Amino acid sequence: MTKCRGKLLIALNAVYKKYNRRVFVNPDPLQFVYDYKTPANKEIAAIIASSLAYGNVKQILKAVDKVLSKLGKNPKKFILNASDGELRKLFKNFKYRFTKPTEISNMLIAIRKVVLKYGSLNKCFLNYFSAKDKTILKAYAGFVKEMIAAGGKMPSLLPCPNKGSAFKRFNLYLRWMVRKDDVDCGCWKKIPKSKLIVPLDTHMHKIAKRLHLTKRKSADLKTALEITKNFAKICPTDPVKFDFSLTRFGIRQELNLQQLENCFN
Repeated sequence: MTKCRGKLLIALNAVYKKYNRRVFVNPDPLQFVYDYKTPANKEIAAIIASSLAYGNVKQILKAVDKVLSKLGKNPKKFILNASDGELRKLFKNFKYRFTKPTEISNMLIAIRKVVLKYGSLNKCFLNYFSAKDKTILKAYAGFVKEMIAAGGKMPSLLPCPNKGSAFKRFNLYLRWMVRKDDVDCGCWKKIPKSKLIVPLDTHMHKIAKRLHLTKRKSADLKTALEITKNFAKICPTDPVKFDFSLTRFGIRQELNLQQLENCFN
């Protein structure tokens, strides 16, 4: 990859320029985050939307809408003013794939307690983050531990990082919150883009293999770190810059992986 790094960067930037636009967001749970004006509401809507981003995209959008519609236009205010019992009652019939009613209410209760303690989810994450860290792994572990301590276990929404999982959905959440461009919101401060990890699922894994960014067979944490490292060789300050534009191929009906390959030929 070293010999053709310059050529790859040119092709990646061309794809980014053409497809990293809001017109290509749908269908993506990120679209819900745009409905909120303040960072305080965006970060809450985003962690709910990203945590439910597994499975069929149509069902994901339905599940996210089912939660956010109950929280209204000001989810922060709603959650801060609701009791544990009220939240559990409100979502007692919620079910999405592996996510049980107790998990979604646990997450909302955890959000309330964490926001009351730190002022925001951003500040809680920063409590565990150090500029000396190579990635956000350590901060993620601390953040998840804090959330579980505050609200209870929620394995289908915030998996523990020590299981070897690529924890794609939280890396997706961080991309939305940390990066700032036409697609990503950039609500969170003091976290360098260079520390982010590529949100890796089977789709992104397939794309990365085609671009020779990895040869690993499993879409696990080691693979996510390897792909991120190779993206960092191309774009050191922003290794997840190309995630959104690349993953449009195969997600949107009019864009397929063959078309993506043609961009690099």
